[in-house]
Amino acid sequence: MPVLNPVERTALLTAALRAAETRREDRLYEDPYAAALVGEAGPELLAEIRAATFPPDRPRTLPSTPDYNAIRTRFFDDLLQEAAQDPATTQLVLAPAGMDSRAYRLPWPRHIRYFEVDRPAVLGFKAGRLGAVEPRVDHRTVAVDLTADDWEERLLASGYDPALPSAWLLEGLLYYIPEADAHRMLERVAALCAPGSRIAADIVNSAALTLPHMRGLLDVFAGWGCPWVFGTDEPEALFERYGFDVRAVQPGEPGADFGRWPDPVPPRAVKDVRRVFFVHGRRR
Repeated sequence: MPVLNPVERTALLTAALRAAETRREDRLYEDPYAAALVGEAGPELLAEIRAATFPPDRPRTLPSTPDYNAIRTRFFDDLLQEAAQDPATTQLVLAPAGMDSRAYRLPWPRHIRYFEVDRPAVLGFKAGRLGAVEPRVDHRTVAVDLTADDWEERLLASGYDPALPSAWLLEGLLYYIPEADAHRMLERVAALCAPGSRIAADIVNSAALTLPHMRGLLDVFAGWGCPWVFGTDEPEALFERYGFDVRAVQPGEPGADFGRWPDPVPPRAVKDVRRVFFVHGRRR
């Protein structure tokens, strides 16, 4: 079985969270493949997150990772499904793909080509876990590290056409990479997006990386070897710099709640509070 690096192992955490969500009666989505994708490490990672988030001897001060992950998954499910209904949008790109199973669990129009970009170890692990399960879409895997100099060439060789509108999802990526790499990633994605193409991503604010009460969660990820290293207080400006007109919505706000976010959402003008943003919009 391929060996996953620390950041890639967080994909097993996401799979474990999605498997747990699927078992809930009030689930926001159903992922019948998540349980197969958690691997041996997934349950242990989830147990460590739960212990940090829900301490038995004091009130919770960290954001609820299970609720956050459920809302994030449903939010991006809906965005991608909406994008796919546009006849002009013929290409979806997940970069990185991780243990995502949307290609297998959601219905897709016949005009969609669905690209999953990730390191060979990740795609190999997932293929081994899914076995004979068939995707429900014209599915192309691009086995390449997103830090490689030629990942764009590999994507083009798999059938991606930068002249056609596309939809990109950068889920669980930007806070794990240094600021310069985050800017470079957006620059590279923008260069592949025709006007009207869609983009979606999640990103934390700067305070989420430094607030003392976030230490419990930050220390877990740092201990796994994949610390959070980048956040921004102005996600709209970040994406605008690379030609995207976007909105940033926080879990708990209208359209990103689904009745599940348990905490208040302070107005954007309030300083020194943790935030996470779901960014979505189009290429100019």
